[in-house]
Amino acid sequence: MENQMQENQNKGSFFQSTTAKMMMVGLLTLVLLIPLEFVKDLISERSQRKQEVTDEVTQLWGKDVLFYGPIMQIPYKTYEEYNVTNPKTKVVTIEKKATISYAYFFPEKLNNTSNVKKNTSLKRGIYNNVVFTANMNFDGHFSKPNFEKLNINEGDLLWDKASIVVKTTNLKSIKSDLKIKLNNQAFSFESKPEDEDAIYGTLVTNTFNYKTLVNNGKIDFNFLMQYNGSNSVKFIPVGKITVVNIDSDWESPSYEGAFAANDTTKIINKKGFHADWKILDINRTFSQQYVDKIPNLNEYSFGAKLIETVNEYQQNERASKYGFLMIGLTFLVFFLIQSISKINIHIFQYTMLGLALIMFYTLLISITEHSSFAFAYLIASASVITMIVLYSISILKNKKFPTFIGLSLVALYTFIFVIIQLENYALLVGSIGLFIILGAVMYFSRKIDWGK
Repeated sequence: MENQMQENQNKGSFFQSTTAKMMMVGLLTLVLLIPLEFVKDLISERSQRKQEVTDEVTQLWGKDVLFYGPIMQIPYKTYEEYNVTNPKTKVVTIEKKATISYAYFFPEKLNNTSNVKKNTSLKRGIYNNVVFTANMNFDGHFSKPNFEKLNINEGDLLWDKASIVVKTTNLKSIKSDLKIKLNNQAFSFESKPEDEDAIYGTLVTNTFNYKTLVNNGKIDFNFLMQYNGSNSVKFIPVGKITVVNIDSDWESPSYEGAFAANDTTKIINKKGFHADWKILDINRTFSQQYVDKIPNLNEYSFGAKLIETVNEYQQNERASKYGFLMIGLTFLVFFLIQSISKINIHIFQYTMLGLALIMFYTLLISITEHSSFAFAYLIASASVITMIVLYSISILKNKKFPTFIGLSLVALYTFIFVIIQLENYALLVGSIGLFIILGAVMYFSRKIDWGK
């Protein structure tokens, strides 16, 4: 009988020991990862919903703008020989059949000046979809075509059937009158059925006589195009000399493509950005003339991507990744207070504290969708800290420890917010912060008797 009572006493003392309590708090921390994962799924679901709305709006308004042209198109005759046998005399003669092919010539000089203005008025539900209107001014000239490189006999050329071709995405989002001036004569563009290269739409002018239009071996051109678009504006440098200038009120561009913008003239500030490119034919490896088909030169495209540097769902996702750290460190603070002060904190109370910490992330995502991330973070963290401090007063029966807990939580949430805002130095600041936290834990736990 005495042995059984002694055994029960030993069992009770183990479950009341610091080691047992630490094991239970650790297990609870792992269990709370389950609702934390549900919160992460909620953030992903809301982010996906926003992307679906954005795709729907941009499909109606206009997607990426990619411009390829202008290109001069001149048809010419090619001949195919075939044998014809006379059924009566059985004599075989050789005849020729003429077919029409096309030669394509890129401009000698191509200049573009584009002004891109953002449009923030397209709101769908709670989502603001930022798109833009691009006003593009093109000018330059074509020099005399060189048919020798293409092995074309000039006598086979149909000079009076020449035309100008432009390939571009977003045909349905062009909002300007499509006309081009060639040596001050106006010609209208018409859309052409899509070919197998489905990324582009094709615009072709009505035909003109090259020989009567050319002046001193050149054909000057200029035209305007206005697009509704989103995401990016890019060009293919078809000119022997291509000069592109982009001005925009968008404050967060990303320069992309095969060619870098000029560093000496590049400007990015709160009012927008300015970028210049000058590309010579020796900077790329394609020719200035082709036969039969205009090649796909997407790999040589360049321009500006208009990005959202601050994506509220990405920031919420990053914040949720630190959820385990927040729960673990908060429990650690309570556990140290419990061990030092000998105040008993029940596992149920730890559970309530953990759920309050997880509620921070649902508050954060819900408030962010209606305001800025910084404001939502402030409101959500202040609400959770206040709730935990008030609950701590009822648990710990004094105000000294709850005050310390409140200050600790303020420091933790501030630390996490700073890490989320940083990009290049996030790892460095995070490592230093965790090192300091580890040092503090080692200092405060140095006198705890872990054998009890």
